[in-house]
Amino acid sequence: MYHLATVFPPVQRVGRLPLSRDQLVLLMAAVNELFIGIDVYLAHNISGEILPNEWIPIIFGLVAGVVLLLAGVLALRNRPLATVLANLAFIGSILIGLLGVYFHLRRAGIIGGGSEGSAAINLLVFAPPFLGPLAFSLVGALGISAAWVEDPPDSGRLRLLGRRTIQLPYSKTRAYFLIVGLFGLVTVISSTFDHARSHFENPWVWIPLLAGIYGTVVAVTLGLIHRPTRADLTAFAGAMVLFILVGLVGFVLHTNTNLVNTGVVVVERFIRGSPLLGPLLYANVGMLGLLALLDPREPGAQGDEPPR
Repeated sequence: MYHLATVFPPVQRVGRLPLSRDQLVLLMAAVNELFIGIDVYLAHNISGEILPNEWIPIIFGLVAGVVLLLAGVLALRNRPLATVLANLAFIGSILIGLLGVYFHLRRAGIIGGGSEGSAAINLLVFAPPFLGPLAFSLVGALGISAAWVEDPPDSGRLRLLGRRTIQLPYSKTRAYFLIVGLFGLVTVISSTFDHARSHFENPWVWIPLLAGIYGTVVAVTLGLIHRPTRADLTAFAGAMVLFILVGLVGFVLHTNTNLVNTGVVVVERFIRGSPLLGPLLYANVGMLGLLALLDPREPGAQGDEPPR
């Protein structure tokens, strides 16, 4: 299983998975679009009323997720058509994310508001999360990377429609590591601004900050290394497992915070209290990172080992 087997040799006995690494990444991208749409709905519903333009990312996330799942099924019979359909969804996702960042910054008064110094920082902390929409853009970049076949594996040469190809300066595996690093960076910054509202009084909130910084640095560093060693890959895998644990523990803590003393579920508290899906972004980054360690070869590829 490629890098994963380097980190944990016993997985070699498992054999090839039914889905390739890129297919699993595309599946994750589709699920991400769905969950981002749900998360945006919860975030925009805090005010009690969702404005017409605020429905755009909600509807887009849900529709894009469904379209990508259908494209995955279509790829079994017509991969070129499925690739075009998926890329349209991913390009739209990138645009939605960038526009979301702009509108969040504008609403906070950072753009066009003339805010300076500490006032601008306070606005960033208490205003709508300005980096939140970037999740759409990162999923789009991740999906576009996965949609095109790399032939041969780890060469950086992507096979486009027909016989056209494009040569990238780095392999798809390294691109995945860098995207995971950016995803981790956005996640830890968003989490930090969210926790800054409570002035970091709870010592638990320091854990996602420190773990996020560590995981982000490890992922970006690995993406810059041409031939990583086993120690490099082990550090990366450990960081991704740490991301997953932080996300799961954070989800439990946020859930407990939103429950009333009697354990009764009050929907309002889950909408306006601690963001329920926020910590799961950490787990999401960790899962994407572990997928990047899988064998890059497509089903039916020749040869036992991909080129290094």
